[in-house]
Amino acid sequence: MSKKVINQNTNYDSELLNSIGSDFIFDENPINRLENSSSSLNKENDVYQVNKEKELNELKLQINSINDCSLKDNSKKIVLGDGNINSSIMLVGEAPGMEEDNAGLPFLGDVGDLLTKMLIAINIKKENIYSTYAVNFRPPDDRKPTSTEIKRYSQFLQKQISIVGPKIIILMGSTAMESLTGLNGKISIERGKWKEVIVKNTTYNVIITFNPSYLLRVPENKKYSWEDLKKIKQKIVDLKLNI
Repeated sequence: MSKKVINQNTNYDSELLNSIGSDFIFDENPINRLENSSSSLNKENDVYQVNKEKELNELKLQINSINDCSLKDNSKKIVLGDGNINSSIMLVGEAPGMEEDNAGLPFLGDVGDLLTKMLIAINIKKENIYSTYAVNFRPPDDRKPTSTEIKRYSQFLQKQISIVGPKIIILMGSTAMESLTGLNGKISIERGKWKEVIVKNTTYNVIITFNPSYLLRVPENKKYSWEDLKKIKQKIVDLKLNI
């Protein structure tokens, strides 16, 4: 006579379950752990986004609280940055002009229109990148910032870069070039060359090119900017970035 094998896993003590006072539902369908993981990742991204926004707001307040600055004293509004703070591309211009000073936003008017066209030429929408300036206040009469002014504001630019954390930094104009690289020679010599710049122990891919405001004054040099744009597009492909 053989004994019947009993599967203990299928014997649930109903009295015990009832005594616990919980409503148990036994389902043969597997738990979707991927969905739970995705939800957790989204929450982490949301927190990361909020932290970035908070840090940028704190930086804006810090810059706006500086004293003894003729740039700030002669400006209407601080211009920090605009666009996608999670973008892999950060674009750094020289300094705000009159329209930017009135609105508190970078790259407006004819300069902004030209920049938009330049980016579209390599299939990038301006709103999908993050744009800022090397100097956050409009210089009097739109003059070029002095080396002392550039150096003073470079610390804020470096903090901004660390917060945004881009993969590619595009420096437009000699002021932006000097602010991040320390180079103060001719931009025509330095443009179009990839460089590696270390900011707070992190290495960034950097390229220098002409500022759109300069190209409006000297349109014959747009051909050189086009060469730089093609190099930027290739770097995006090489790094497999989704812009």
